[in-house]
Amino acid sequence: MKIPVIKTFRFLSRILFLSGLFLILVVVGCDGAQPDNELKKVAIELELVAKGLDRPIGLTHAGDGSGNIYITLQGGKILVYDGNRMQTFLDITSLTKGEGERGLLGTAFHPNYAQNGFLFVNYTNLSGATVIDRFTRSSNRQFADPGSAKHILTIEQPYANHNGGQLQFGPDGFLYIGTGDGGSGGDPENRAQNLNDLLGKMLRLDVDKEFPYAIPRGNPFQGIQGARPEIWAYGLRNPWRFSFDRKTGDLFIGDVGQSSFEEIDYQPSDSSGGENYGWRVMEGKSCSASALKNFFKPDCDPKSFTLPILDYPRKNGNCSVIGGYVYRGSRFSELEGMYLYGDFCGGKIWGATKNDRGQWKTQELLNTEFFISSFGEDESGNIYVVHRSPDNGAIYRIVLKP
Repeated sequence: MKIPVIKTFRFLSRILFLSGLFLILVVVGCDGAQPDNELKKVAIELELVAKGLDRPIGLTHAGDGSGNIYITLQGGKILVYDGNRMQTFLDITSLTKGEGERGLLGTAFHPNYAQNGFLFVNYTNLSGATVIDRFTRSSNRQFADPGSAKHILTIEQPYANHNGGQLQFGPDGFLYIGTGDGGSGGDPENRAQNLNDLLGKMLRLDVDKEFPYAIPRGNPFQGIQGARPEIWAYGLRNPWRFSFDRKTGDLFIGDVGQSSFEEIDYQPSDSSGGENYGWRVMEGKSCSASALKNFFKPDCDPKSFTLPILDYPRKNGNCSVIGGYVYRGSRFSELEGMYLYGDFCGGKIWGATKNDRGQWKTQELLNTEFFISSFGEDESGNIYVVHRSPDNGAIYRIVLKP
């Protein structure tokens, strides 16, 4: 298959950001997520909210009743937008290099931000390590104080890719951190399966009980020799974006694949943690072809792992799953309870729902030309699409098509 030069450039720019894989793995084959006849068909469109942004990669809200949205730029800035004016809320460009898969990668506001003014950021420092810092709102309450940084955690990164980046406070009030497997290809040091390593994991920290953090009671590996007590779940490759359903508390994780499958992992709200999502043995719901061919020959038994609720092949331009949100807004009842997610390279947006038999079914809602780097949610439950572009990044609001 011959690929036009312009299209090849688009693929390369997308791949360098998240997947770090060979071009041939991305551009051949057939489509991924297929529509399901059981689903009530809906169609969405996108409303432009803001444009002219430099590589936006995240959007969130502060939960303080202001209605503001906060946009994370990979280069090191957080912007605040009140619907009329865009301003710089925090600037840490001197602390990070926003290149490749590195930079300012995640922002999360404390559940009691209105009272304590705390926000947490995830960035790669100038040495390439993952850093979690806490900042505090300035005295005028409009911006974050750049001099207020308090260090929470540093995780050394052996390679330049697979840094994870998402931060979210769960319904339990604890801070969850998604970490990649450290990079390269195929997790050569098997970090995702190593419980004595914080890479390739979902971490859960109590940032209120003591400073810099305490281990929450109930973390599954607390007190187990040879295991890090911060770990909540493991076996992840690059959980770039994850979210909690604001109604049920269920956790959805978009884990970027290696060479065959992209996947959405799931943890119900009543879980006690400790799930092993399978990487590097598994990729999607299948034994990892890369691991079997290039690194080791595991005893691959899918029943030994928590398999994804959704996966799709890395074909026809798809390369990096972007985990989204369950719609819980009040504007569009047709979208209620639907999990919206997308792909960075393919530009597609899908919607998934669970049927009466407990099976997750998905349908394509929109095919865009965007570099979808993230989804976001505002305080009212509206869901946004973040388009990462080096010259004209933009934010769009998802609405139902008439």
